[in-house]
Amino acid sequence: MSIKNVINSSIIKKVWMALTGLFLCTFLVGHLAGNMQLILKTGEEGRRAFNEYAYFMAHNPFIKALSYFTYFSIIFHAIQGFYLTYQNKKARPQGYAYSKPGANSSLPSRYMAVLGTVILVFIVTHMANFWWRAKIKEDIPLHLKTIIKDQNIQKFRLNYILTTKGEYTPFSFKEENSGTYIDLTTGQPLVEKADSGLYKIKNHTELYDKASDLKVAEGYKDLHTVVMDFFNPKKNNLALAYMLLYVVSMAVLGFHLWHGFASGFQSLGFNHKRYTPLIHGLGKLFAVVVPGLFALITLMIYFK
Repeated sequence: MSIKNVINSSIIKKVWMALTGLFLCTFLVGHLAGNMQLILKTGEEGRRAFNEYAYFMAHNPFIKALSYFTYFSIIFHAIQGFYLTYQNKKARPQGYAYSKPGANSSLPSRYMAVLGTVILVFIVTHMANFWWRAKIKEDIPLHLKTIIKDQNIQKFRLNYILTTKGEYTPFSFKEENSGTYIDLTTGQPLVEKADSGLYKIKNHTELYDKASDLKVAEGYKDLHTVVMDFFNPKKNNLALAYMLLYVVSMAVLGFHLWHGFASGFQSLGFNHKRYTPLIHGLGKLFAVVVPGLFALITLMIYFK
């Protein structure tokens, strides 16, 4: 058999499907571990922990390289899945006259292509809502901490930015009663800047002084607030629709994994009477726990 025939064989395609699918399972575990910080920690501690996690994921060279492989795996897994389904249909254009699919295969296994399509639609929606905004758009706020102080019976609002050094640096100083911005170095009112503030943000996270156009600090994107507001019905009129979409998508993902997890190991040749039952058991546990926790995060944020 030629190399071309080997590469194009259905067995090799199933092996590649298995490898990319199992890799995506490891991605789900890592993604879940980071997202759990949205509910395990609360207040400023949770906000800071999640934003630092997001910054690490976006700037670590190894993680960045791994993320590109994840994108490739998603696309390849989807294309190969559609192609294998097409090949199976083409090889057997008409069903058997007395076939009983329920007796020979599980429900998720018979609808893997349909389930995969729903998951692909969800991934595109998820990336449009979060990845595109975080990576491409410039409207992500920086992580700010606001403190209101009384000074000579005059209230002042002092904003701090969480920098990538892990410190809070003064961001702006605003007179609470008049709305006037105060120069952080001289303490004098800046009437001409009262409407625009003291700083501007460039390249998502870089903080520049507006007067001198000099870089002051580099902060964390406040992705924690973005996620929280996205599923908050008081902040987003479509929060209910998105919450339902995410929960239903996680249920679909669970059905997909119910068969896909064990099937991936079987395609790689891990099929033995000793450990196959264990793989099937772990696969079903994985299919319930991982999507279930993703759905739980969404529900807890929405009903918070």
